[in-house]
Amino acid sequence: MLASAFPLLLLGFSLGMRHATDADHVLAVATVVSRVRSLGTALLIGAMWGVGHTLTLMVIGGAILLFGLVVPPHVGLAMELAVALMLIGLGGYHLARLYRAIRRGEPPAHGADHPHDHPHDLGWADRAFGGSRLYASLRPLLIGVIHGLAGSAAVALLVLTTVRDPRWGIGYIALFGVGTIAGMTLITGVLALPFAYARARTSGMHNAFGAVAGLLSVGFGLFLAYDISVGSGLFTAHPQWTPG
Repeated sequence: MLASAFPLLLLGFSLGMRHATDADHVLAVATVVSRVRSLGTALLIGAMWGVGHTLTLMVIGGAILLFGLVVPPHVGLAMELAVALMLIGLGGYHLARLYRAIRRGEPPAHGADHPHDHPHDLGWADRAFGGSRLYASLRPLLIGVIHGLAGSAAVALLVLTTVRDPRWGIGYIALFGVGTIAGMTLITGVLALPFAYARARTSGMHNAFGAVAGLLSVGFGLFLAYDISVGSGLFTAHPQWTPG
């Protein structure tokens, strides 16, 4: 039984690695690592992000597999819109922070040497729980949870077309998540290298890299938000949604 399911589990891990290279993941990670000073911190953020992403996959995907839940198009599109809005907020926050730092003549990554030092702008959550050390430590994890919303239904539905046993389906999702964690950690480390090089050379080069990352995050987030809201008809009576 295990031998027959091994290709499926291996496929889950491989697709999880590939999933980490999706444009929204890469752009958001690039914005984050532009503000940290050490490779170790960048890797930790990537790993925690991947863990949060996997938690969402396990909860939503597992519910779909075990209980036969159906995700309505409005809900599926709303989950994807949440990710688009997070990209816009993340990039916009970074650009504003970069602008303020340049005006004050300070390095934009000053003080950002911990995984909870503003890796993302959570807005309401920061205002409500910003004083909590536990919240600060779990911040990258929470971002991963939000980011996992966009792909959880698609992963579960892919499993349903491949395997009938829910137990093996859960195993597939788990290994998909492990692959995502590994891929996100690797990508974060790779993206951190050019920013570290730019920081060591000149502040102007580092600022330029950071500005490009922020602009791409905002631009791609706006594109996704438009495509989901208008192209897929999120706010219409009959939205068009295909998980993927």
